[in-house]
Amino acid sequence: MDAGRQRVRQLFCDEKKWRLRRSPPRPERTARRKSLLYAQDKIILFDGVCNLCSAFLDFVYKYDAKAVFKFAWIQSRRGKSLLQQLGMPIDEYKTIVYIQDGRPFIKSTAFLRIVRHLRMPWPLLQAGYILPKFIRDWLYDIVARYRYRIFGKKDACMLPTGDLKSRFL
Repeated sequence: MDAGRQRVRQLFCDEKKWRLRRSPPRPERTARRKSLLYAQDKIILFDGVCNLCSAFLDFVYKYDAKAVFKFAWIQSRRGKSLLQQLGMPIDEYKTIVYIQDGRPFIKSTAFLRIVRHLRMPWPLLQAGYILPKFIRDWLYDIVARYRYRIFGKKDACMLPTGDLKSRFL
């Protein structure tokens, strides 16, 4: 066996068996996730100054019959803390972030996972899964790129009132 192959084998494979090693679980990361995220929580992080994002929040709130979602602004201290715990950048507001069972989903996948929990007929939008992810995300990126230009931008994050306020983190 040549030296290069032997080195690769030493680095990536078990000495006794020629199998790839699996990285060990990282309990500290799991513990950090669970410290702020509860297993049952469905959290939507959105851009608080974007009019389109605020309209989507109102839409979700209106059709969320079982009140399963909790909300936070990406710009808020709580939102940034959640993003940090998930290992995501805290200074980019280009996408909605949906957190379910401690796992983050972004862009079109986040949107499709959110509508799954709304009242009919909105779960029918899950037919969007037919499109490949790269096409869905490309379409999402186009809307995200021009959202301020088309829908406008607020000077500050919206202030929730009433029952909506109780669902904010």
